[in-house]
Amino acid sequence: METATLAPTLPSEITATLIDPSAYADSQRITDAYTWLREHMPLGVAKSRDFDPFWVVTKHADILEVSKNNKVFRNGDRATILTDQYTDAMVRYLRDGSPHLARTLAHMDDPDHRKYRALTSSWFMASNLARREDAIRGIAREFIDRMLAQGNECDFVTDVAVHYPLHVIMQILGVPVEDEPLMLKLTKQVFGNLDEDQNSSGKAKQTAEQALMGLSGAVETFFKYFDVITRDRRENPRDDLASVIANGSIDGAPIGSFEAMSYYSLVATAGHDTVSASTAGAISALCEYPEELAKVKANPELIPGLVEEAIRWTSPVRHFMRTASSDYRMRDQDIREGDWLMLCYLSGDRDEDVFADPFRFRIDRTPNKQLAFGFGGHMCLGQHLARMEMRVFFEELLPRIKSLSSAGNASHSKAVFVGGLKSLPIRFEAA
Repeated sequence: METATLAPTLPSEITATLIDPSAYADSQRITDAYTWLREHMPLGVAKSRDFDPFWVVTKHADILEVSKNNKVFRNGDRATILTDQYTDAMVRYLRDGSPHLARTLAHMDDPDHRKYRALTSSWFMASNLARREDAIRGIAREFIDRMLAQGNECDFVTDVAVHYPLHVIMQILGVPVEDEPLMLKLTKQVFGNLDEDQNSSGKAKQTAEQALMGLSGAVETFFKYFDVITRDRRENPRDDLASVIANGSIDGAPIGSFEAMSYYSLVATAGHDTVSASTAGAISALCEYPEELAKVKANPELIPGLVEEAIRWTSPVRHFMRTASSDYRMRDQDIREGDWLMLCYLSGDRDEDVFADPFRFRIDRTPNKQLAFGFGGHMCLGQHLARMEMRVFFEELLPRIKSLSSAGNASHSKAVFVGGLKSLPIRFEAA
């Protein structure tokens, strides 16, 4: 694919950073790249030997513009995450021409996207979630009890953050508690397939083929698992999300097997991993900014602000890709039909034109126009649940601790798409 020849081309070192998973584990390196781009080349083309050229969209306003225009900027035509040429060709071979290993809401355009989203949208409405708050609060207390029982230190990610939202979403989905370790393992293999601590190979350096095989193996395991769930829920429907998906219909016909398995897999991964990352990011920031901890402890009404700032601060979904379905002009640049665009949410959430003092964690930031849930027609379906889980957790945690501080070096996952802290040693004093 040829992108407009007169388009500004990113410096090679910036492109190398954007496509390197390890750069996202080094917050300063990726932050510096985004900061340079916003100032010097907010809309330019990245070119690399192993990837098709792609536009890099780093400014908040431009990400909003693309996100709101779903007719021009589509999800389904090409890969929705940054994918090298070899992997793209192999996925199309495995999926009979489709660029997607699965077909989730993130891979659909209207009218299909609207129809499939409607299957579960009522479940994720704030009014429906309110009836589950007591149960979620009980789960939060359970994990806080475990945390405090360890003494005055823990690894907040591995001991608390990954397990609390995992248990919440699996209860809603209808997955038995004994299968939660499998769901966590598969999630790590999907989102962390380029990280040696999370992928199935245990290798930091893999060939594109090895990485794809690890990813596709995790997807297929998800599909096999939820095929059993589907057959059970069709015979014995329950009050859970799995029953809604299993018995859903599109245009009067039962939901297709591939789409149903994809739907389950989306909920079973994105439904907890991003919340884990944002919750851990909040704790890390409160360790770094003790004055913000004191502020929210003195005034619990600031907890929703803490949640929103943690989501901005962390921005677990680093990017999504869009494909132009027609020519489009933005920032005096000509985007051509077929061009590929990378929406850099982590950059948009540090945009100096939108956020005062963007590199500081401020729980009373108002307004907080964070983009971490996306925007427009593809805005995160689970955003209300995510906010509730985090709010409830901090409502329960903050009265029970006096202080928080770092107890060692934190580490981040190597992930271009979805990532966050994978280790966060902390020290705390119980109230």
